[in-house]
Amino acid sequence: MTLSDLKISTDAPDLRQRAILAGILAAIVFGLIGCAADGPPRAPDLDDPFLSAHEIEVLQWRQRRHDRLSEPHGWLSLVGLEFLADGEYLVGTAPDNDIVVASGPSRWGTLQVVGREAWFVTAAGAAVRVDGRIVEEVELQPAGDDGAATLVEAGSVQMHLLSRGDGLALRVRDSAAPTLTRFAGLDYFPIDSSWRIEARWTEHTEARHLLIANVLGELINEPNPGLAEFERDGRTFGLEAVDAGDQLFFIFADRTSGRETYGLGRFLYADKPAPGATTVILDFNIAYNPPCAFTEFTTCPLPPPENRLDMRVEAGELTPGF
Repeated sequence: MTLSDLKISTDAPDLRQRAILAGILAAIVFGLIGCAADGPPRAPDLDDPFLSAHEIEVLQWRQRRHDRLSEPHGWLSLVGLEFLADGEYLVGTAPDNDIVVASGPSRWGTLQVVGREAWFVTAAGAAVRVDGRIVEEVELQPAGDDGAATLVEAGSVQMHLLSRGDGLALRVRDSAAPTLTRFAGLDYFPIDSSWRIEARWTEHTEARHLLIANVLGELINEPNPGLAEFERDGRTFGLEAVDAGDQLFFIFADRTSGRETYGLGRFLYADKPAPGATTVILDFNIAYNPPCAFTEFTTCPLPPPENRLDMRVEAGELTPGF
């Protein structure tokens, strides 16, 4: 799947200046301008009497978004993604390991993989913890199965397994990763209440699935509970939803994709309507970039053809560093 046809040619100077100015103004309000050496970003002044309730809501969301990205082992800490075949893998900082990490002992231990099962055997005397405990050998629980993933960590590095198709992958995080330590904040279009849209909600009466491709070329069928439709500039647009528990998840691209916003689309969550409800609130001011916008070590889903909007959504998060 490609989004190249969504990249359009425009009179870029005015649009680019507006987007850059929007990012600067949002950063000033949000306290995110500057580098890591300037200290943590200041929280937005929510007591500003000139802020509307909607602006306060969006600013609070942006602060939570920033805080999540800044977590020691959040998305910005990703430094590796290894797809594992059956076999044994030596893990550690020494260059002769099969999986080389940046922190901890020269030999962490051995990762043993058979199909969708894996075990970790700690090297003798290695200061490695598994779920906070020192163990000699343990079966590893991958993320994506029932229960939380088993965490193996030493120094600033943490790793865990992911279920991927019929096999396993190893995700590696490092709280000292440059993508995290150099993170200087996010830029946004100006908050615009006209992009908080009360859309029509049409629930699919029969069980349906939405075919979603990811950056690896894999196709996944996701539960598709309904369609959100809205009008903008005299035209009707629709977004197919993915069921996300008590929320709806939308993966979309638009005519800003690949220019002001990330080329492979953005994400948007909305509260799931109550049974029988006919509307849903889509607030594009809280549309945000997938993890792939920050790191190559992810497997992000891509917008399905149904959710490629022939319009400019000038709201939400801009491309990192735009």
